[in-house]
Amino acid sequence: MNKTDFKIERPDFPEYSVNITEFGAIAYAYELEDSRNNAKAINNAMAAVSEKGGGRVVVPAGIWVTGPIKLMDNVNLHLEAQSVLKFSKNIEEYPLILTNYEGQECIRTVSPITADHVSNIAITGKGVIDGSGDLWRPVKQFKLTDRQWQERLRKSKHVIETKEGGIWMPTESVLKGNEKNIQKGEEDALKKAEKYYDFYRPVMVSLRYCNKVLLQETTFMNSPAWNIHPFFCTNLTVENVQVKNPYYAQNGDGIDVESCTNVEICGSTFETGDDAICIKSGKNAEARTFEGPCSNIYIHDCVVNEGHGGFVVGSEMSRGVHNVLVEDCTFMGTDVGVRFKSALGRGGVVENIEINNINMTNIKEEAVVMTMSYVLNSLNRNETIAKADEADVPYFRNISMSGIHCMGAGIAVKIEPLEGKAETISGITIKDSVFVASKETQIAGENVVIAGTEFK
Repeated sequence: MNKTDFKIERPDFPEYSVNITEFGAIAYAYELEDSRNNAKAINNAMAAVSEKGGGRVVVPAGIWVTGPIKLMDNVNLHLEAQSVLKFSKNIEEYPLILTNYEGQECIRTVSPITADHVSNIAITGKGVIDGSGDLWRPVKQFKLTDRQWQERLRKSKHVIETKEGGIWMPTESVLKGNEKNIQKGEEDALKKAEKYYDFYRPVMVSLRYCNKVLLQETTFMNSPAWNIHPFFCTNLTVENVQVKNPYYAQNGDGIDVESCTNVEICGSTFETGDDAICIKSGKNAEARTFEGPCSNIYIHDCVVNEGHGGFVVGSEMSRGVHNVLVEDCTFMGTDVGVRFKSALGRGGVVENIEINNINMTNIKEEAVVMTMSYVLNSLNRNETIAKADEADVPYFRNISMSGIHCMGAGIAVKIEPLEGKAETISGITIKDSVFVASKETQIAGENVVIAGTEFK
């Protein structure tokens, strides 16, 4: 694979431009009515620009507290330097809806930023988008210092006790929702879920069925769940952005590219509470009822400072992942460097993946891991595998890596097919690489080739 193999169309906009203040937006205002007013102003500005044929909606320097906004055809939402879009958290503004999250249709609230079936759109500029995720997210006690934990308890006394310690809940609604988790299959599900509203925290930027999308230079931070979720998009460019969440942010993924085609992610920095750059394509049999592999993805010149995984495929990969090139990236202090994860029940094929010239340091667990046991630990594995339909069996194949330099990891390489099915991971090549790790490499699978590689 070569970078010239990837042809990603970028959006193009007329010179026309408006400022959100022209539509009544007010900076440095924090009341509910101000949030509604600014959301109305921004959405009206985008509608006006879209109706005129396209252009820029400018967010000037200042803090702009706002409710949910929708991107519209042919509009570039441009955040000038020193501007902050600070999203509120009000039930009145964020209704519950059916959407897609973690690979399946489920109940969530409306996202702070949504684009749905639109084309030729962008978020650009050196401003900041803050999703106020700290008002939504649970926090695990073991991820905090004692002082940080006590600070959480002063804000809310709602805690679930587990074997690993407490899980702090920002509100009683989150606590009770965690117990009930009402979802779409129940009668009047949306109405019932209102009682547990805070549990259904949204992704921050939801891009659904969009074409020609550009995210450029902006900082995306403090998301309620995933930061950026492109879903069935084509021609997506993510360039020179900063994506940030605290390391303790539950489900605080950087970007989850799901069932998208023609994607370039480059020059960007990720510091997240979960997987940083993640490729997905739906979960289990429900996802396989319609086509939609993630394909033609080019990722390069990115830095991941923190997160569960630097570059990740899965575990939701049931519609398949094909033709991905990752090169010239740096992962520092992540739990895992390169991570492929799936499980029995997912089905689907991940294939034709090339990963070159990756520098890693201080990786806590595996530098490279491919596992089919992501959610099988609590099951009777042999019985489950024996009863599985062939459509439920996932495959990783034709994956090559070269020029991987890892200066410190728990395990250098771990390759773990389904038990009794070595063929589920095959055609794996790792060459011309160096791994410094504490534990021995663990390799299974079929046709796994390690060449010109040092393990220290």
